[in-house]
Amino acid sequence: MAGKVFFSVTMSLDGFMAPDDAPVELVFSPEGRGDPRVRRWMTKWSALQSWVFPQRWFRENLKLGEGGEEGVDNDVVRATFERTGVSVMGKRMFDAGELSWPAEAPFHTPVFIITHTKRDPWERPGGTTFHFVNDGIESALEQARAAAGERDVRIAGGAETIQQYLNGGLIDEFSITLAPVLFGTGIRLFDHVDPDRFALTQSRADASSRVTHLTYTVAKR
Repeated sequence: MAGKVFFSVTMSLDGFMAPDDAPVELVFSPEGRGDPRVRRWMTKWSALQSWVFPQRWFRENLKLGEGGEEGVDNDVVRATFERTGVSVMGKRMFDAGELSWPAEAPFHTPVFIITHTKRDPWERPGGTTFHFVNDGIESALEQARAAAGERDVRIAGGAETIQQYLNGGLIDEFSITLAPVLFGTGIRLFDHVDPDRFALTQSRADASSRVTHLTYTVAKR
């Protein structure tokens, strides 16, 4: 039986999943380190994601050191990674990650990149191989499903890629980790999404002292 197609992101209370103070290609480049826009971007991003960095499973999986927090947040991080057989992402997210991920990229599965650029598969240490798909989101998902087997396919991002899969009726479930921060401006998760194409049912809510994890199932209208 094929697994589910899902996404899982952290979002600010006012609906943003990333800052917009600086282009991501500048944020993760050596030239951007002294740029005030990059410093603002990193401050906001760090505040948004601060809940995940202390978690024991996250730290050990990314080889940041042993130990860390355990509890609801740690369980959510671990469950998300363990259910994921394949990830799918857009070229913009990959470009930023290529600049910032360690040699052992933090996926340990196949990753399919939606792009117009032709490129041979890129194999990294630790079980991650990036595959580059030039013929659209449905082709990328079809290939991802075949590679994932019975495990789930995660639409990793960015926002535009998630929106395309939602509008295409291709998402079964998603989780939002709601962080107690306000951005004011940024990249909205649900911009350009057609709400008439699907209906949501909340299937789970888990709260910690840091964040609230909300899970929804998606049905086509």
